[in-house]
Amino acid sequence: MATTVIDNLKAGFRNGGVHVRLIYLNVAVFVAYSLVEIVLSLFNLTLAPVFRYLELPASFGRLLAQPWSLVTYMFAHTGLWHIVFNMLLLYWFGELFLYSYSAKHLRGLYLLGGMVGGLCFMAAYHLFPAFRGQVDTTYMLGASAAVLAIVIAIAYRQPNYRINLLFVGQISLKYVAIIVIALDLFFIKSDNSGGHIAHLGGALAGFGFAYMLNRGTDLTKWINGVIDGVARLFSRKPSLKLKKKSKDKSARPRSEAHEAPAGDEEAEIDRILDKIRQSGYQNLTEEEKKILFTAGKKS
Repeated sequence: MATTVIDNLKAGFRNGGVHVRLIYLNVAVFVAYSLVEIVLSLFNLTLAPVFRYLELPASFGRLLAQPWSLVTYMFAHTGLWHIVFNMLLLYWFGELFLYSYSAKHLRGLYLLGGMVGGLCFMAAYHLFPAFRGQVDTTYMLGASAAVLAIVIAIAYRQPNYRINLLFVGQISLKYVAIIVIALDLFFIKSDNSGGHIAHLGGALAGFGFAYMLNRGTDLTKWINGVIDGVARLFSRKPSLKLKKKSKDKSARPRSEAHEAPAGDEEAEIDRILDKIRQSGYQNLTEEEKKILFTAGKKS
């Protein structure tokens, strides 16, 4: 039974889109933390001091001691409803995002939104007198800024796309974007001031990404370049034996007609993305939208 569940989870991770894999990572961290915390509580101990190294400090000085936290904080949650709400938004809007952008854009924007949101959080605690006394004791965690960047980016691309909200009914994405930004501005002096400031930073990153992409500049290109470079370092080199062609004359040659060159597929995706930048997503044909969506699911 346990083996079947694990196999299903592995298959879901392998076959899921980028947003699904991000959800897996967030949930894995949350479950691991929760289980360890339960065990430690039996001995009157807590994991909080160790978990703090994953959280983003408001202090730039403390960030120098744990620079990785600018990334790790957006995968860390300690509250059940906090992670459930964030992951539902990531799934719903991640699905919509892949209809208009590529999977690499989603991956890059999640990280860009989280980092910009985190830096805005830190800057606010140093710039505004109301927060300065709390700089050394304030930390932040959660994927909200990263997720909001994705929400704003798809709202910019498809402002009139209508979704159904519980107790609200159908509403256009542009109004969803306006409402969430207004709420963060309204609650900026609440108990979660840093979180709301980070949300606004994530929203700014999402808007900047969508706006600049329409003008031919991909703000996530450097992030994806770093990720792909690291992935290549850890990928195993193909065996030389596999490169040798079989000399067995009885073996059937592979039909070139049935092979889809990866280069041709990438060139077609690039052409579609260029068309989006020049004339907008709404001018794509149904076939082009299908190709883009399929490519997003594969990545």
